[in-house]
Amino acid sequence: MDEAAGNDETDLLAQLRRHPDVEAPNLHAVDASDRLILDEASSALDAENGAHVVVIGDHHGALTLGAIARHGLAGVRTHQDRLLGERALRANAARLGVGGFTQLELTPELVDGARLVLLQLPRSLDALDEIAGLVAAHADPEVLVVAGGRVKHMTTAMNDVLRRHLGDVQASLARQKSRVLVASRPRPADKRPASTWPRSEDHPDLGVTVCAHGGVFAGSGIDIGTRALLQHVDAMPMDATSALDLGCGTGVLAVRLAKANDGLTVTATDESAAAVASARATVTANGLQDRIAVVRANGADGVPDASVDLVVLNPPFHVGAAVHAGAAHAMFAEAARVLRPGGELWAVWNSHLRYRSTLERVVGPTRQVARDPKFTVTASTRAAR
Repeated sequence: MDEAAGNDETDLLAQLRRHPDVEAPNLHAVDASDRLILDEASSALDAENGAHVVVIGDHHGALTLGAIARHGLAGVRTHQDRLLGERALRANAARLGVGGFTQLELTPELVDGARLVLLQLPRSLDALDEIAGLVAAHADPEVLVVAGGRVKHMTTAMNDVLRRHLGDVQASLARQKSRVLVASRPRPADKRPASTWPRSEDHPDLGVTVCAHGGVFAGSGIDIGTRALLQHVDAMPMDATSALDLGCGTGVLAVRLAKANDGLTVTATDESAAAVASARATVTANGLQDRIAVVRANGADGVPDASVDLVVLNPPFHVGAAVHAGAAHAMFAEAARVLRPGGELWAVWNSHLRYRSTLERVVGPTRQVARDPKFTVTASTRAAR
């Protein structure tokens, strides 16, 4: 790579934005792991045309656009789990005049015949297992995977997961608190574990079967926050005819609501591709396709104003790896927008976050349903407009 190309790429990365994702001083569109992955993959990128290059887990476009701009590629395939990440990549590409990529789902088509995969390591080992299994089964036998992340989020278990599917895994030296794992030599089909997703689990205490892809929070289990809210489903308005499971994850709340109220139709939304695929599988496994619609959306995009009787919500308190309340506050505002006057938002949240005053201001009168040192469950009634 010549100095001019390096400067062009550096300048491009410096211009990237997170928009329309949450923007804040402690949130960045590019980090040191993006730069390290691009540097470690530089020789391999020089040797490939874009049709054989795949990018997985790009946060806001740094890997995809950096690779294209530095190496003059076209035809790069890319997959991002977060919808806002997809939109940020497109927005950055349009603003900077860089093209040459196609956004795809996490399916065999994404990695078919790939010879080079650039990967931002997911924090979930199951997510990494699903990705590595897909690459081993469908990429070129000579594929090289360059996978990086921040050292504080990496574990030796990631090496083990990669080795189950790819026979050779080497770690780079750390740089700026980031590290890269380079993996190659896909194992033969009879020498690697079956990689079948989604996985399912029955929960007899709730009468629900949960299906989960690798990248979804809590997998096929049920996280303790959701369980805290599920304890109060029978206290939610039984005269509701429409409900929204906002940030639905695997769709557990949507399914439990529909099972508890035969007259209820539910829309379940999430911006995570893994969550939406999981929720659709969960809905099908529970035979509720005619009453629950699962939609990939940012918040409640596409749900009309004042159209819903009930919203249920277990909001995140992280944006990526950073603790940030912006995502939860945006979801409260979305709930307020779609609720009819008198409709209710039932939410569970970490007790130390003290969201009640925000809920009072954004949605309306809020009562505490339950509280312990870990979680608080509240019900907020939408004030008249």
